[in-house]
Amino acid sequence: MTASVSPPSPSRHSHSPPMSGSTAKNVRRTRGDHNPLRPDLQASLVVFVVALPLSLGIAVASGAPVAAGLLAAVIGGVVAGALGGAPLQVSGPAAGLTVIVADLVHTYGWRVTCLITAGAGILQILLGLCRVARASLAVSPAIVHGMLGGIGLTIVLGQFHVVLGGQAESHAWENVAAVPEAIIDPHGFATLVGFVTIATILLWPRLPKRLPNAVRAIPAYLAAVVTGTLLAAVAGFDLPRVDLPSSLFDAVALPGLPHGDWSGIALGVVTVAIVASVESLLSAVAVDQLATTRGWRGPRVDLDRELLGQGSANLVSGLAGGLPITGVIVRSSTNVASGGRTRKSAVLHGVWVLLFAVFLGRMVEWVPLSALAGLLVVVGARLVNVAHLRHVRRHGELPVYLVTIVGVVALDLLQGVALGLLTALALVLRRVLWSSVRLVRTGELWQVEVEGTLSFLSLPRLARILGRIPAGAPVSIELIVDYLDHAAYEHLRGWCANHEASGGTVSVDEIGQVWFRRPAEVAEQRRRTVVPHLPRWFAPWSQWQELELASSSSDSPSSDSPSSDSPSSGSRSSDSQPAGVTPPAIHPVQGPDPAASVPAQASPDRTFDHVSTMLFGVNEFHRRAAPLLRGTFDALAGGQQPGALFLTCADSRIVPNIITSSGPGDLFTIRNVGNIVPVDDPAGSDPDAPLRRSGDLSVTAALDYAVDVLRVPSLVVCGHSGCGAMQALLSGTLDGAPDSALAGWLSHAAASLERTPPAGTEDLPPVERLGRANVAQQLENLRAHPAVRRALARGTLELVGLYFDIADARIWVLEESTGRFVDPMDALPTAVIGTGSRRRWDAPVRVPAPMVAVGAGPADEQPPPAGRRARWLGLPR
Repeated sequence: MTASVSPPSPSRHSHSPPMSGSTAKNVRRTRGDHNPLRPDLQASLVVFVVALPLSLGIAVASGAPVAAGLLAAVIGGVVAGALGGAPLQVSGPAAGLTVIVADLVHTYGWRVTCLITAGAGILQILLGLCRVARASLAVSPAIVHGMLGGIGLTIVLGQFHVVLGGQAESHAWENVAAVPEAIIDPHGFATLVGFVTIATILLWPRLPKRLPNAVRAIPAYLAAVVTGTLLAAVAGFDLPRVDLPSSLFDAVALPGLPHGDWSGIALGVVTVAIVASVESLLSAVAVDQLATTRGWRGPRVDLDRELLGQGSANLVSGLAGGLPITGVIVRSSTNVASGGRTRKSAVLHGVWVLLFAVFLGRMVEWVPLSALAGLLVVVGARLVNVAHLRHVRRHGELPVYLVTIVGVVALDLLQGVALGLLTALALVLRRVLWSSVRLVRTGELWQVEVEGTLSFLSLPRLARILGRIPAGAPVSIELIVDYLDHAAYEHLRGWCANHEASGGTVSVDEIGQVWFRRPAEVAEQRRRTVVPHLPRWFAPWSQWQELELASSSSDSPSSDSPSSDSPSSGSRSSDSQPAGVTPPAIHPVQGPDPAASVPAQASPDRTFDHVSTMLFGVNEFHRRAAPLLRGTFDALAGGQQPGALFLTCADSRIVPNIITSSGPGDLFTIRNVGNIVPVDDPAGSDPDAPLRRSGDLSVTAALDYAVDVLRVPSLVVCGHSGCGAMQALLSGTLDGAPDSALAGWLSHAAASLERTPPAGTEDLPPVERLGRANVAQQLENLRAHPAVRRALARGTLELVGLYFDIADARIWVLEESTGRFVDPMDALPTAVIGTGSRRRWDAPVRVPAPMVAVGAGPADEQPPPAGRRARWLGLPR
């Protein structure tokens, strides 16, 4: 008596990309490895060879001692790596702070800059303790990328002069002005070394695949610096080279106090802290996403802890005489790509830098400054990320990016970022307060479409467009606005009155929320709230078309109730009209578009008015829904593959696609009075024997087609509250007309009266209990169908019972284990919804467990047919 369920399978809607071979290999390493330190050890060595030349180059570009770059790399790796909240992020001196540090060194000297670095670290720690790290995510990515792009261009403009054999000027504009003279002047060997370094970085990833993997695995930055150094050494070029102290420990210097200008020091502290924090946090988020896509399942990033770790590293670096530290995306992405699994890889990379500086530091003095300048030219150029620029442009924030990047280059970092923030706020205000106004002429109709926020800022444009409409013309104004301020309301109301006074007609169609038109009974009251409207694809015609009540003595609307005088069941909703109440006729006063073939006032006939109302709905579909759904229907034009057969009542209040949040192609729907499945072949007979037809072939044919041809994975029977068929079955009103078609049809549901009422329905009215029992009985009837029985035996089909409470707009699911109607979330298996664990957004969705209870009570509990209605009504038999 249980439904068969097919085994779980990956969701068709999963957004997870197929796992590549390398990713699967990485996942296998994370799940089991005899030496858990090995992946981190390998990754740390790769990160070390990438970080070493970058640390030297950034120190040179900043005007700081070269050893300060190595100190910052060591402290960033060990301190930030051990204390930070992003396990796979690697920290160290970053190109994003080069311009700021260079300006601080030029203005205050190196030792005061170390004091500013330590102060920035303390500020970062305080921010981390205040748990405000997530506030950095509110900064527009266009501003961040514009800031980094401006810094990159500044680095390129300065280091390009070093490559050409000269010296960088103090300001970007001075470097730009000096470029022509630097190009014309004769160049020496420094230019050759610099261009060889640049060419090596660009060409190294394109090395032929026939070369050994060990050669091609060397990072391009390290290979370029080594190539430039070897060229200068072999050729005997006399070039300025890196100058290191005799020992790395000699570079350690306590910060010094400034001689006045504490306001500038405070500004420098805030600048370094904010820029370093934002860059580190955004890098941490990016690294976390990158690691997740590669199969890493470690702890998620903790931004507040990351801020504490970065602040601690900057505090130590400032006290030790190192450069400011941030999380660096280049090193971090290298760490992830190299197989780093824990924070040990970041810590070990700092250890390798320390060992190199202590024991092999003299090798650095062979590196020409022009080779490091060539490396920095490429690093700076790559900060202007073209891929990010495309994303920014697609989201409409290109002005923010351009203003920020120009401001950073032309003025300074803080002023550039401030200009970017102001530009971003201006764009937000424009999107919030600006509206789109279009004028379209269709025949004699002038149609005005207004979208967005209609405020006083849009009035000049609205007035200009309305002024183009000739007097006396029919006008349709479509307001698709989320806000209509007082000035716009008064202007629009005055224009409508003047246009109608000149002989024209105006139809105002508000789509979404009602701001302009008010009910007559509250027209003189102050408007305090907006009137919410359902989306038109959910709402009945009466809620979005302009309908008015008209006196009519027409009959009440039809329903699936076979008798209008059936007794009340006690339910809050019923298919029948109350006695003595005649529903008024409704008809459109003025439709939004004259494209409808028949005007609303052409005939007073009620049937004609309802046809006209439907045609307005069809026209609305053509105008609004069809453009959105055309691609979906085009994909479905070649065939259908529904996910379920949905059998429900013909009641007009039941809309399967709405109550299941489904769309075109999802449900193969069967509708009839009472959601009944007529039994053609008794259960238990030979499935290959010829069917004995009951005379009702429609449902049987649909079942055969859905199960055998479409091979739907599930069959759903959905009953509902206040069902007229159940009322007629319970009251016996059709017993006097046994030969009627309706009585013959409802005879297929007579077995529902024999069932024991479902558990948990004792307090419900009889018709509601019978409606639920009927769902279980129709599932039994489905099992008697040969095609269904075969599919259940194969395990390719499951049955589901639903019950829709119209008044509460709530669906209940028939649970197999208890026979009760329960909440859908309670019917789902624990593995899907989770009790203490979380299911990933891209994890496969498991097939729910059987949710169908179709078992009746023992045979001795079945009441005799003569007393079945008495039992349901609670009367003595």
